[in-house]
Amino acid sequence: MKVYEGKDIRNVALIGHGNSGKTSLAAALLYTAGATNRFTSVDEGNTVTDFDDEEIQRKVTISTGLAFLEWKKCKINLLDTPGFNIFINDTQAALAAADSAFVLVDGVAGVEVTTEKVWQFAEQFQLPRALVINKLDRERASFERALASIQENFGRAAVPVQLPLGAEREFRGVIDLLRMKAISYDPDGSGKGVPGEIPAAMAEAAEKAHEALVEMVAEGNDALLEEFFDKGSLSTEHLLEGLRQAVQESRVFPVLCGAATVGICSDLLLEFAVDHFPAPVQRQSIPVAGAEGDQRREISAAQPVSAFVFKTIADPFSGRVSYFKVFSGVVKNDANLQSSRSGASERLAHIGCLSGKSLQPVTELQAGDIGAVAKLKETLTGDTLHEKGSPVAYQPVKLPEPSIAYAIEAKSRQDEDRMGEAVQKILEEDQSLRFYRDPQTKEFLMAGSGQQQLEVMVSRLRRRYNVDVTLKAPKVPYRETIRGTADVQGRHKKQTGGRGQFGDCRIRVEPLPRGAKFEFVNDIFGGAIPRNYIPAVEKGILEAAELGYLAGYPVVDFRVILYDGSYHDVDSSELSFKLAGRKAFKAAMGQAKPALLEPVMNVEIQAPVEYAGDLMGDLNGRRGRISGMDTKGGTQVIRAQAPMAEMLNYQNDLISMTQGRASFSMEFSHYDFVPQTLADKIIAAAKAAKAGEEEEEE
Repeated sequence: MKVYEGKDIRNVALIGHGNSGKTSLAAALLYTAGATNRFTSVDEGNTVTDFDDEEIQRKVTISTGLAFLEWKKCKINLLDTPGFNIFINDTQAALAAADSAFVLVDGVAGVEVTTEKVWQFAEQFQLPRALVINKLDRERASFERALASIQENFGRAAVPVQLPLGAEREFRGVIDLLRMKAISYDPDGSGKGVPGEIPAAMAEAAEKAHEALVEMVAEGNDALLEEFFDKGSLSTEHLLEGLRQAVQESRVFPVLCGAATVGICSDLLLEFAVDHFPAPVQRQSIPVAGAEGDQRREISAAQPVSAFVFKTIADPFSGRVSYFKVFSGVVKNDANLQSSRSGASERLAHIGCLSGKSLQPVTELQAGDIGAVAKLKETLTGDTLHEKGSPVAYQPVKLPEPSIAYAIEAKSRQDEDRMGEAVQKILEEDQSLRFYRDPQTKEFLMAGSGQQQLEVMVSRLRRRYNVDVTLKAPKVPYRETIRGTADVQGRHKKQTGGRGQFGDCRIRVEPLPRGAKFEFVNDIFGGAIPRNYIPAVEKGILEAAELGYLAGYPVVDFRVILYDGSYHDVDSSELSFKLAGRKAFKAAMGQAKPALLEPVMNVEIQAPVEYAGDLMGDLNGRRGRISGMDTKGGTQVIRAQAPMAEMLNYQNDLISMTQGRASFSMEFSHYDFVPQTLADKIIAAAKAAKAGEEEEEE
């Protein structure tokens, strides 16, 4: 396979809301460039970039797919990213390898919630970008309505460089506002247009749009602004060069047209990527993680070798496959590099370029290129590989914490034995997941962005590793506490003939503020209890507190003051005083007004403005408290606090309420008292469950 220099490479991410046509566009671009010999379809399940079984079955992109093509002697690496909120973390991670982006907007729906989110990701990585109004051949598609939506959300810097010829089923091409030509397409899906004259009916609209484009391009360039004022326009050559510079400086965001499924404008998008998007070596140098000051490394083949691993795939046959971008130097086949995190030496045997699931071998990859290698031992997503003797580490992408957790349970003993290793491989692939054991409920929990992401994980465990597990809502980790005080005696006395058992303690119990947990105060004077027995009293109290009093949940946020007691020279022991401590604790709980606590979560919801009223009403019904609201474009951000017990099924309810157009995140905030009517039900249910367990044991 041919080796490309950094100046001849374009790394282009396809980003946008789910179902905006990113995967179809990738297929159209590959076909138009001759990288594939036939147009592949999402509906048929044979696209290059959506090759995973789950993606084919669900007909959505779950993780970023890579493919490459050649156009005008340039190599274009395409990154086809997920567009649904639940899988959006993979998009954010993939943008670390991109140098530019096509932002796809549905010609029917316009800008949607995820469109705004991925736009923010692109801004975070300072990516030059252009917008593509796709699906203009669909019923009810409207270029004007979609453009108005774009400019409302992203400002007047989003300016058309094309106008559509025809609408809906009659959409057959575009007017190129840069060269003032009409370009028409046959409905054969070849993606190659035929230039011609602008229809007379559209001449006035095209001229007006051309003037707006010229004005926007000239606005940020003194030389072009002077030419614009002198001549009233710009030459085609200066307009093209000015637009290229404006795009790369993110001053202008061109708006293009397309209909990916029939290949209209595929060639123009490829032309645009080559002519206006930057090569990796033209972008800023890369900041070095953990370095003092603004230390950076230049993206150049002349620099020492370094590569950033931005994605990992766990393949059951090939093992771990690492996707990497060469940030500096030239990575050669069989190179030996060092991991910045672990310090381990890694041999990059059989490097190649990805086209979906196929790895095309290559002898070397130059600075700016994207490649993949299998079976690295210690290297994970976010790691930097560097030349020995020239260490460097790039900042890994920080993903948000999971918003929802489910209990995961193996279906059989055999599945349980294999589950740990299989889950670990899944976690290597998707770093937005978390797997841990709840110390209170003793359940294994899997946390992620949403129920659908966790269902995909469960399906992959079954398909790839033959491990069957079930998901179920986790138990709510309630706590118990006290509202009042108590002064009690705990006395343990047992005589069985011979040496007996004797322990006696007096304690005062009082509540502590939320989050203070437990405090033990030794207030013994005069040796009423020997010093060596005092820790046993504390241990007995803690053991009893862990078992709970009302419903079997741990007791927290209380202080115990041990102030008196008595002992026997022969019969007293650590065990005796531990048992005395337990009795004292139980007696105190009976007097100190015990109460149930529940975890309260911080919730942030992002949804279209029109759903705000319904969402706030729903949160109120979940005992939630609204703490703040912001509006960003057409998106309403609602911040609230709500009990965890009311939010276990929120993901599905949110999808139903907003037609899948909203997302939310959730994290633990604090514990608060459960309303008494609910507490009574929880206590009754816990006692019934305990009675049932005791009957089974008998």
